[in-house]
Amino acid sequence: MSILTDLFYRRKSKKSGNKTDKELFDRAEVPKKYYQSLDKNSKCLEELFNDSSDFEKIEVKIGNKNGCVFYLGTMLNKNDLNLQVLDSLRQAFKEKDFKDIEEVREAYFPVISYKYAKTLHEIVWQILNGYAVLIVDQHDKAIALEVGGGDKRSIEEPSTQTIIRGPKDGFIESIDTNIGLVRSRIKNPQLVFEDFYIGRDSNTKLSIGYLKNVVNQDILDELKKRLKKINTSAVLDTGNIEEFITDQYFTPFPLIYNTERPDSVSANILDGKIAIFLDGTPFVLIAPTVFTDFFQSAEDYYQPYFMTSFIRIIRYISFMITLVLPSLYVALTTYHHELLPTQLLISVQSQREGVPFPAVIEILVMELTFEVLREAGVRMPRVVGQTLSIVGALVIGQAAVEAGLVSNVLVIIVAFSAIASFVSPIYNFAIAARLIRFLLILVAAMFGLYGVLWVLIMMVIHLVSLRSFGIPYLTPVAPFKVGDQTDIFVRFPIWADNKRPSYLMTKAPVKNEESKPPSPPKQDSGEES
Repeated sequence: MSILTDLFYRRKSKKSGNKTDKELFDRAEVPKKYYQSLDKNSKCLEELFNDSSDFEKIEVKIGNKNGCVFYLGTMLNKNDLNLQVLDSLRQAFKEKDFKDIEEVREAYFPVISYKYAKTLHEIVWQILNGYAVLIVDQHDKAIALEVGGGDKRSIEEPSTQTIIRGPKDGFIESIDTNIGLVRSRIKNPQLVFEDFYIGRDSNTKLSIGYLKNVVNQDILDELKKRLKKINTSAVLDTGNIEEFITDQYFTPFPLIYNTERPDSVSANILDGKIAIFLDGTPFVLIAPTVFTDFFQSAEDYYQPYFMTSFIRIIRYISFMITLVLPSLYVALTTYHHELLPTQLLISVQSQREGVPFPAVIEILVMELTFEVLREAGVRMPRVVGQTLSIVGALVIGQAAVEAGLVSNVLVIIVAFSAIASFVSPIYNFAIAARLIRFLLILVAAMFGLYGVLWVLIMMVIHLVSLRSFGIPYLTPVAPFKVGDQTDIFVRFPIWADNKRPSYLMTKAPVKNEESKPPSPPKQDSGEES
């Protein structure tokens, strides 16, 4: 492990549960030692947090010795601090002298979660993590008390991946809460979470979760290796992590799945995949990921499998419509008139008779207009965002047709392809289709359907070359794996899907050993009714 990795990427010790005593804050030059003198410790902390308006210090009396409570007022609830810590310490001066900090804890904080800090590094680290740290003069260590954080967003329904039937809870910005949501679904001691701290300046907590008795150890080791190699000043979202650990960055297709649904994360962990949690964001990454994962929704497993299979086929068709429908219009109206039925060709050409632009300019203008309206609807306040998207599209589309700038059939094609792009359950996967669509339009204008075909072939070759932590991106379609087809283009019943994906090569490939179809009990025909 490199020096930078040792300095900035600390894993939690499995034996003691404490952080390893590394140089946490290189720029701050925090002394490595712990002074038994309260004045020296207090002076170091005050110099370090000198410019922070939320750094607070409260002096207390512990028997015949002086003490201080240090904390960041913005990182904890002050009412809880008063009730759980300060009120108890106000009676401490009446007591006898305490031999060590353990006796103080047992006497006044028997039910509060705590950690001992034996160096100034650990003290600073616990303060930054929202703990209230009690330092007593002439004692050889401090105690960090977990009082409780400040305000945080309550658990709500996910905003980007809504469903009709199924759990309505979603991840929030607290990593501990998010891990708890997964723990509540997978009550298994083999479910393991390992912590990393990433970013020289931010020191952001990151956790990876997996089933120890299921996960592929090679994939797990590779993920850890990539996380430890991250050398950056700060990470604020899992999107930053995704760019650091993805197999290939020069591709429009996402190689790592992201979701804010606890049930989706739990299902993927049970299949043998690894979840990546980051403090401060509700989006969790899933690795490894294959192409077909982006056509699956959590609700697929809560609805009847016939309905789910039909909807999943619709998603694949919608992806192709988003991808090629505008380019097909350009190619057919520009080069391949003979492929259109006569009546349809007459109708299309009559509508385009007064349009002053060629088909490629016409469709590019409308596509860019719809993209602008879509982006404006997302970025504007929710109260007016949806209104702008709907009204703006109707008004601009109708006005453009009446002005003779575009044809009616073009508006239908652009609107239909735009709507089809929203069918994908994952937003960033739909972006890939939207980007490639513009390339297909330009190629169709220059080479017709031959150009469209060549771009699609090159896209398939590109997809075949992609890997996600060593797993081929088009698996289990290419290479084709018969045993994994029970949950790809259609969904088989739950009782028939009894194996984990074979391409993950998990330690436990069988998920449900005795899965059998339900059947009514047999009745003896000889008995009288």
